[in-house]
Amino acid sequence: MPDPVTVRRALAQSALAPIDAQVLLAHVLRRDRAWLAAHATDVVERVDADAFARLAARRRDGEPVAYMTGRREFWGLTLAVDPAVLIPRPETETLVECALARLPQDRDVRVLDLGTGSGAIALALAHERPRARIVATDVFEPALAIARDNARKLGQHAIEFVRGAWFDGLPPNERFDAIVSNPPYVAAGDAHLEEGDVRFEPMSALVSGADGLDALRTIIASAGQYLVPGGALVVEHGYDQADAVKALLEDAAFTAIERRRDLCGILRVAAGVRG
Repeated sequence: MPDPVTVRRALAQSALAPIDAQVLLAHVLRRDRAWLAAHATDVVERVDADAFARLAARRRDGEPVAYMTGRREFWGLTLAVDPAVLIPRPETETLVECALARLPQDRDVRVLDLGTGSGAIALALAHERPRARIVATDVFEPALAIARDNARKLGQHAIEFVRGAWFDGLPPNERFDAIVSNPPYVAAGDAHLEEGDVRFEPMSALVSGADGLDALRTIIASAGQYLVPGGALVVEHGYDQADAVKALLEDAAFTAIERRRDLCGILRVAAGVRG
């Protein structure tokens, strides 16, 4: 009879990064990571050990943990994700921080989230600014279905979800206090597309033209007509696109341009005010 598999042994035998192994085993056992640490010598039932081994093998083949568990934490919120949407990333919280700095808490504001995907940005802003009226757009209905479900589970019933590419589907007279977007910004043919989790993510949410700037050009060029005077546009961009995005904002007559670094110290977010 084989030796019993303990929590500690299962984690060690998985050949995964510790955080990945812990998240997947906690998922299988329907526990949290703190429980694993406190029960390292507990025996894992064979059916659970086998299920964990299968997930570990998928992870070693590169499949994202978030897609296997069906969820991802963002801004302290638990969001459902699947291969129809981009996996929310920590650097996008920099965009949320920048947007919140421009959204007062003591009055009603209107916010547009372009390319909402899982709804991560819209839901984070709604969580922090209950008086905000948020419209979130996406061209893909499967993504909107996930975003709507996340909003329902989090009790955020005031967000309006609209299907359309960027500003399509919005009334021409619609105006917002802020527009936010984490659009696709990877250049077609970028070597990073063949590495890590992005191999499993939707290319339409990652790639935007030969230089990665097609979506940002469209958004920045059109945003002014959907902003109130003094309204702000806040966008995320690639690690090497800060200067190009700043130039696009200047060409579109945005003023008070701000650039923010993510937790790795990389310029990741740009913001400007409608002049």
